[in-house]
Amino acid sequence: MNQTQSKPLTDWIGSTEFREDSISLAPALGVAAMLDLQGTALHAGDSLPPLWHWFYFLPQAPASQIGSDGHPKRGGFLPPVDLPRRMFAGARMTFFAPLCVGEPATREGEVLAVQEKTGKSGRLVFVTVRYRIRDAAGTLCIEEVQDIVYKEPGGSVPRPVPVSRLPDLPPDAWCRVVTPSEVLLFRFSALTFNAHRIHYDRPYAMNEEGYPGLVVHGPLTALMLAELVRQQDGGRLHTFEFRGRSPLFDLNAFRLVGRKSNGTVDLQAQGPDGKTAMTAVAEIAAQS
Repeated sequence: MNQTQSKPLTDWIGSTEFREDSISLAPALGVAAMLDLQGTALHAGDSLPPLWHWFYFLPQAPASQIGSDGHPKRGGFLPPVDLPRRMFAGARMTFFAPLCVGEPATREGEVLAVQEKTGKSGRLVFVTVRYRIRDAAGTLCIEEVQDIVYKEPGGSVPRPVPVSRLPDLPPDAWCRVVTPSEVLLFRFSALTFNAHRIHYDRPYAMNEEGYPGLVVHGPLTALMLAELVRQQDGGRLHTFEFRGRSPLFDLNAFRLVGRKSNGTVDLQAQGPDGKTAMTAVAEIAAQS
């Protein structure tokens, strides 16, 4: 074990990272195409839609630093947790001002907390990271706090059994049915420079990690929930938070559901078995 690995993981609390990027047009057009947002015209100077900042400030580890699962090898800004499974479990975001397409921006990251616990599935490590994104003038545009969970390898995940009929929805609920495909997952992986093999390498996902199929990215599901709000309401998001509860796979369609009440939207992604795979809450900014 090298010296870095022997240090307590809590030594990474306070670790920081600084990145610069341009909120260029090409990735945004790629996202619009991936989401099949026909008729969506984005140009330089337009406001970047909420959560689309995930397609910028991307980690670009050299090929020699990629692990067997497709993730960059551990260490650096984030603690070198020795557990093999890593999940982006949830996040809380506040949107203070829009990022503008075509303009430069910066992102500051800081590790806020590292906690080790033992649960039913064995040892767990929770890492909390805060990111602050500013525009060229130094204005704080977005603050995001992410929850990352590392866990031991578990048993095989059973294939979800679709129900014959999903629960009826209230008449005022928003709903969209998504049929995930290999192409959709691959394009999201490409746009986020995410090489984790569970999203595109079916033999690896099934034989090495015990999943019944390709795993739908948690951030992709969260993005589609935010898009449901944007397409149905049209107001500007002030806050958005989400929490993953169980994985979705490319084996069956799943349902996105939203319901607005007093400026807040409660959201769910429901798997084909009727279970809630992700919850989210969006707060719409008050009209000025």
